[in-house]
Amino acid sequence: MKKSILTKIIVAAAAITVIATGCQKGDLYSNPNAVSSSSVVPVSLLLNHLTYSLYAGGGVVDGRAGAVNEIPWDQEFVWAQYHVSNYQYYRGTNTYNWSNSATAYDLMKYAKLMQEQATTQYGTTPNVYSALAYFFKAYSFVWFAQRVGDIPMSEAGDANNLTPTYDNQHDVFKNSLALLDTANMLLTKLGTAGAGTVVNGDIFGLTQLQWQKIVNAYELRVLISLSKRAADNADLNVASRFATIMGNPLLASNSDNMKFVYNAAYNTYPIYARGNAPYNNFSNICKTYLDITTANQDPRTFIAATPAPAQIKAGKTASDFSAYVGADINLDLATLNANSVAGQYSFASYLRYYTSTAGANCEPYTLIGYPEMCFNIAEAINRGWISGSSATWYNNGIMASMAMFGLKQGQQLTIGDVSGTTVGTVTVDINTFLANANVAYAGDNATGLNQILTQKYVALFQNSGWEAFYNWRRTGVPAFAQGGGGIGTANNLIPRRWEYPQDEINYNAANYTKAIQSQFGGKDDLTQDTWLTK
Repeated sequence: MKKSILTKIIVAAAAITVIATGCQKGDLYSNPNAVSSSSVVPVSLLLNHLTYSLYAGGGVVDGRAGAVNEIPWDQEFVWAQYHVSNYQYYRGTNTYNWSNSATAYDLMKYAKLMQEQATTQYGTTPNVYSALAYFFKAYSFVWFAQRVGDIPMSEAGDANNLTPTYDNQHDVFKNSLALLDTANMLLTKLGTAGAGTVVNGDIFGLTQLQWQKIVNAYELRVLISLSKRAADNADLNVASRFATIMGNPLLASNSDNMKFVYNAAYNTYPIYARGNAPYNNFSNICKTYLDITTANQDPRTFIAATPAPAQIKAGKTASDFSAYVGADINLDLATLNANSVAGQYSFASYLRYYTSTAGANCEPYTLIGYPEMCFNIAEAINRGWISGSSATWYNNGIMASMAMFGLKQGQQLTIGDVSGTTVGTVTVDINTFLANANVAYAGDNATGLNQILTQKYVALFQNSGWEAFYNWRRTGVPAFAQGGGGIGTANNLIPRRWEYPQDEINYNAANYTKAIQSQFGGKDDLTQDTWLTK
């Protein structure tokens, strides 16, 4: 559905319930398009808005999600060090000098509305919309808390209370886990009737059962994000919760992924949507990513990047992993541009990402997917939270990632240059990659954990929003480049959080001041960790 008409549809649907009355000249009368508190809005339209808002990063403002869209090739994937700009006018900067956070208020607001409308339209009868409202609420609170720390939760969303108190980050996660448990419980109560039917209004095209799998996979993601707090916060029951969820419906393959499929008519692939199609040469694939894939002879190198022009000119072939060279995000833009013009760096694959307005040659955008879930389960086993074979889940994650990017053993790929001109062909060799000493699972030890986290990072290339960045912040894997002038902060180090939104500072000053005093000694400091990652 056209994202630009979602709000109009909701308003129009609500307006059906408004009764117009006559009036005399000069009378004041109600706007017939206004939605009153008693209006009935189809829950499917509210879910349509929520699912698009989820894709767009938690809140839609003129088609953009607060400060940053969570879409492929946007800024969050620069900050996750998958690609870097070498020319500011067309591709922005690489600096981490962010300040005030966006919020996910749009998600929370519409989840509340959907829950209210579901009660109005279905009564107390269990229904999929009431269940999913709990998921969207949890997602919105976790999304915001991950960025700033303590946030309003228990008093949030009350129109009569414009200065809600802050819940500490521990309680936000604890209560969000409870919301997710409720969502799963309600979906279980619905039983098998309708389980295979696509939920009306869902832009992802998921069935009721697939939604239950998504809820559980997302809860596993949240629990893994608590790894640094699992041992010293017994009330969160991180390990036992993880074990319990393993008995619930889980994603079984990439076919269960929550994915956004692009089309040429209304939702073009983001690079085209932003007018960047002719500008592949103003961005390079990042050294952090390519150093991993090339060292391991990973065939995903070939779907992400082109060979560096200087390497081809020097006589190397497209199948030579050493021909793929990443740009160092530590460097300033002028240096990056000069090196890129000189042919020193790889570019994004034009043949894959720039040849179709509908993204026909590339993967759909995955928000919550099977590969990530496999790595989360492997990590939980490695950490001793649950029993099982971490090696099996680790290898499942790798193979699912290969499949998600469309790679098969023995497949022939055409490799192009920055503008798509063919420079050679390669044969995909997944078996050699899996046998690489850096990749073959080393066991449930520190080396094995590093392998899980590294392969998870590679699998998150241009998908799953902020997950790659948050996993680095939590674990330090992979080692992100920092310390150079290209980082752009006062100490040339990557920030650990965002400042609170300006609206909180302006309109909820007393509670904001208490929150930064209790967490950061009175300074809204980007360099300090929150409870989650201390």
